[in-house]
Amino acid sequence: MGAHHLLDAPIVVVWDNLGRHTCARMRAFVECHDWLTVHQLPSYAPELDPAEGVWANLKGMLGNLAPHSVDDLATVIRSHLKRMQYRPTLLNGFIAGTGLILDLP
Repeated sequence: MGAHHLLDAPIVVVWDNLGRHTCARMRAFVECHDWLTVHQLPSYAPELDPAEGVWANLKGMLGNLAPHSVDDLATVIRSHLKRMQYRPTLLNGFIAGTGLILDLP
């Protein structure tokens, strides 16, 4: 709700089928807020989910990594995700790969 108040505009969310996204409590929340529109992705549609591009990119970077501990692995993953955040063309590529429209017509 903080984003809605900050933006003072309706919010549209596209969700995968993660249990938290489809649980009764979340459905009730969405139904009670007319400013929130949720579009659910099909059960298995990685080609429609931009997050899949993020994970594929991350997995490619981890291919030859041999971390000493889970903490080391977490540090490397956080660092790589943080670097992605500052590469808008890469992130836009993940969205474009889904066929979703980035700009309003």
